[in-house]
Amino acid sequence: MALADPHRLAQGAALKPELREIAVSFLRLGTIAFGGPAAHIAMMEDEFVRRRRWLSHQQFLDMLGATNLIPGPNSTEMAIHIGHQRAGWKGLILAGVCFIAPAMAIVMAAAWAYVRLGSMPQVQGVMYGIKPVVIAIVIQALWRLYPSAVKNGFLGAIGLIAVVAALLGGNVLMVLFGAGAIAAIASRISRTRAAIAGLMPTLKAGAIVAPAAFSLMGLFLFFLKVGAVLYGSGYVLLAFLQADLVARMHWLTQSQLLDAVAVGQVTPGPVFTTATFIGYLLGGTAGAAIATAAIFIPSFVFVAASRPLIPRLRGSALAGAFLDGVNVGALALMAAVTLELSRAALVDLTTVLIGAAAAILLLLSRINSTWLIAAAAIIGLAAPRI
Repeated sequence: MALADPHRLAQGAALKPELREIAVSFLRLGTIAFGGPAAHIAMMEDEFVRRRRWLSHQQFLDMLGATNLIPGPNSTEMAIHIGHQRAGWKGLILAGVCFIAPAMAIVMAAAWAYVRLGSMPQVQGVMYGIKPVVIAIVIQALWRLYPSAVKNGFLGAIGLIAVVAALLGGNVLMVLFGAGAIAAIASRISRTRAAIAGLMPTLKAGAIVAPAAFSLMGLFLFFLKVGAVLYGSGYVLLAFLQADLVARMHWLTQSQLLDAVAVGQVTPGPVFTTATFIGYLLGGTAGAAIATAAIFIPSFVFVAASRPLIPRLRGSALAGAFLDGVNVGALALMAAVTLELSRAALVDLTTVLIGAAAAILLLLSRINSTWLIAAAAIIGLAAPRI
């Protein structure tokens, strides 16, 4: 029998601490990452760029730009990207699974309580305190990513236009492609002095699922389709679910759908774990597992397929300029989301004070955002509404 190669064994052993770090980091993030994709991405920037230094600001921005160009949940795809950057294919799978798993477990517990008790868990006090900290975390990320994304005044102008377009309700994908196209065309003109006409891609969602009796296979295929074609936020997901599961298939009532989306919004981790809640309502534990796997599988595939393209994009002058524009557009979308969320988070003097204190601590110290979230949750339960 041939002896194992000592060099390969040493390499395998060397990967174990990295995989452990990935597992622990993303399990923790999946447990405390409240606030939606913008907040999740901000936490990842703080953890993996500023604290652990697993990647540079530019690498982080390039990954963020790439995730915005493919369907699926951006924060989950960022976790998958970071895992691959740190430990290759094993890291890619482990980071994604560990980021999703805590949210899946929490949402499944909420679904169990919903089915057994017929009502939603009461988390208003906790969310009252946490939401202002989420705003502060996103502001910190914007502050730190700004110098890497806005490299000159022209990109800054593109960013301002993108913020305005997003606030006016512009399509997320068109804002990103528009920012990238403007930057790429301007770069080409500056090098060739020739005008170039850019075409804006138009994407259409997949066909609506026909009415059918409920089955686990039908559930799997529906959420696989959603994960493969869905761009945008949890509110876009709501439109898909309303059109198919409520209006056409009649698998859910309107009230059940709104409760499912609410649980996905108020629990930590990816908003797409709304699928976990729906799967549990329709098919119990098996349905929850199937729906969750189906909606996230495309993200792993898309990230794995797009990973080799990122360095090529950065290596080409024209594609690099396009990616610079997309990065500025992504930052602009984060800023627009932050402004919108602020209206719901900063509702009185108490929340303004919590948000301001969190922002100051994050910008001026190296405090871990986990402690701020925990403290804010306690304050939210105890503090008077001023």
